[in-house]
Amino acid sequence: MRSLIKTISGWGNYPAYPCRLFRAERLREQKEILATPNESFIARGLGRAYGDAALNADHGVVLQERFDRYLSFDAATGTLECEAGVSFDDLLRTFVPRGFFPPVTPGTKFISVGGALAADVHGKNHHRDGSFSKAVESFRLMLASGEVVECARNANSELFWATVGGMGLTGIITTVRFRLSRVPSSRILVRYEKTRGLEETLSRFTSTDEQYGNSVCWLDTMASGEKLGRGVMMLGNFATPTELTGAKETHEIEFSKKITVPFFLPEFTLNAATVGLFNKAYYSLFSNGCSKLKSIDQYFYPLDSINHWNRGYGKSGFLQFQAVWPKESSQEALKKTLQEIQKSGANAFLAVLKTMGEKSEGLLSFPMPGHTLALDIPYRGKNTEQLAQRLNSLTLDFGGRVYLAKDAFLTKEQTQKMYPYFDKFLQVKRKYDPNGRFASSLSKRVGLQ
Repeated sequence: MRSLIKTISGWGNYPAYPCRLFRAERLREQKEILATPNESFIARGLGRAYGDAALNADHGVVLQERFDRYLSFDAATGTLECEAGVSFDDLLRTFVPRGFFPPVTPGTKFISVGGALAADVHGKNHHRDGSFSKAVESFRLMLASGEVVECARNANSELFWATVGGMGLTGIITTVRFRLSRVPSSRILVRYEKTRGLEETLSRFTSTDEQYGNSVCWLDTMASGEKLGRGVMMLGNFATPTELTGAKETHEIEFSKKITVPFFLPEFTLNAATVGLFNKAYYSLFSNGCSKLKSIDQYFYPLDSINHWNRGYGKSGFLQFQAVWPKESSQEALKKTLQEIQKSGANAFLAVLKTMGEKSEGLLSFPMPGHTLALDIPYRGKNTEQLAQRLNSLTLDFGGRVYLAKDAFLTKEQTQKMYPYFDKFLQVKRKYDPNGRFASSLSKRVGLQ
C-alpha cells in the first residue's frame, strides 16, 4: 500500500513527529496495510487526542476517517451499529432530529466513534451515566494478523476490556454497536451558579449531582487565597417540551456560528494580564442562580464554534493536563495543583472541573469516582515539561491518575502506579499482538508494549 511521510501532531500541536500515513477505504485494504513488513501501526480517527496517543514517530499511522458508514439502527431501542470513523458531529446531525443523543460526549463533537471507544471518553454526565463503554454492546476489531474478531462482554471479553480505553493498542476498531440515549428535546436548560472558593465548588457538586444529569464548573485559575477554586457551575438537563418557550420544533438542532483563528497567534498573547482579565470578565458575566435555554452546541461544545482554536496558543502548542482524584483526597489535590499552576506562571487559560461516578471496567480506562480537572497549559519548553512532571507527581501523591488521551509527559513508572491493571493489559496485548505491531509514541513512552 502507498504511504505518505508527513509531520503530524495531536490537537495540542505538541509534540509533532514525522509519521508514515496510510489510508484505506475497505477492510481488505486495511488488512494489506497491516501486512507491511517491519512496520508498526496506530489507528487515527479525527486527531483530537491532545498529546501523542495517535502518533507513531517514524512509523505507521492508519487514517480512519473514510470508514464512516451507518450499518443498522433500531429506533425502538436506540441501538446503532456503525463504522468506527463515524464522527459525533455526524451522529448529532443524523439522530438528534429523531430524538436521540450520544450516550456520552466529550467537549468536542469532532471525534470518531472508534476514538471514543479507544479512549473510553467521559462527559458532563459521568456522575450519572458513566463512560462511553457503558453503552457499548459490541465491536469488531482487526488484529495484527488481519483477522477481524467480534468482542463483547460475553465474547472475547478479555480483549473487549483491554480495547475499551486501550488507546488503539490491541488492534484497529472497525465497527461499534452501542445505544444512543433518547432525549426530550435538542435544548438544555442550564442553571448557572457562581462559587466563591474551592470548598464551596465541591460542595455544590455534592448537593446537585442527583438533580442534574450534566454538570461542569469553569474555574478561575488566577484566583488565589480564599478565592482559590472559585468558578461558574453550569448545571444542565435536557429541556422538556413544556420548558421550551417559543420553540417551534423540539428536536431541531442548532449549530453555533463559527469564527476562525486564521493563523498561530504570537505566544505573548496569553500572559498573566490577558488571562486574568478574561477570567474576571467571564466570572462577572453570569448572574448567580440564573437559568437559560442553550443549544447542544452552546452547552456541550462551546469551543467547537471556533475553528482551529488550538492556534491561539502559538506555534509551540499546548499541553492539556487532566487528572482525576478520589473524593477523599480531591480537595487537597486540587488546591495543591492550582497553587502549583499559579506558582509556575503557566497562565493556564481554560480549566474545567467535573464529578466522576463509577469506574469503567476497561483495563486502561481513566474514570474513577472522584473529581477530575482538565486545563490547558501553553507549551513553553523545559519550564512546561518540569511543571508537567510536578503535576504528575502531585497526582500520584493524592492517589489520582492522568488521562492517557491527553498526556504528553507521563513516564512508565508513573503510569504503572496510576493504572492498577497495567500488567494485566500487557498480558492481553501480548497474547493478541505478540510481535508488537500496534504501537504509538505514547505506548513506547509509557511502556505499554
